[in-house]
Amino acid sequence: MFARLPPATLALLLTNVGVFLLQQLIGSPLEDWLALWPPGAAFQPWQLLTYAFLHGGFTHIFVNMFALFMFGAPMERFWGARRFTIFYIVCVISAGLTQLTVSMLTNSGSETIGASGAIFGLLLAFAMYFPRARVMLLFPPIPLPAWLFVLGYGLVELFLGVWGLEPDVAHFAHLGGMLGGAAMILFWRLRDGKPAR
Repeated sequence: MFARLPPATLALLLTNVGVFLLQQLIGSPLEDWLALWPPGAAFQPWQLLTYAFLHGGFTHIFVNMFALFMFGAPMERFWGARRFTIFYIVCVISAGLTQLTVSMLTNSGSETIGASGAIFGLLLAFAMYFPRARVMLLFPPIPLPAWLFVLGYGLVELFLGVWGLEPDVAHFAHLGGMLGGAAMILFWRLRDGKPAR
């Protein structure tokens, strides 16, 4: 299975798992240094990238890495490793900046961790390039076209974020990852003068 993964997707999977194992050994000191903290707390510039390699438990990393496996691999095969990696990093940073903005507006002192912002960017890209591909929901097990799945998921995230539901989840970071992904695709399309690859 791993032998068939493209190189950047495989490297991201292994890095995330490796950092997660370090978290289990080191715990809070690693999170204090690498998690994304709001300005005025323990914020450092590198956290805009490093937070995406930390996760808050087995379920958190499993869901994100499963989504990376499912949606990252086809996007890397479509774009190539270089463009895929740039896209992933842009989504991580845009998700982090969005979360920092929300944290400042709401006076939140909570840290943010997880690759979800980048994953939501990849979901958006998959839906844009493969809109008719079928995505199977787990609960209920209903196949949906990718464009409808991602649109619905984005609207749910917006609703949950605006109404403050599931406060432990960074819903606006997820939306920020999608926004950064959309901006990157639009930039490539304008620059290339054709659908971005």
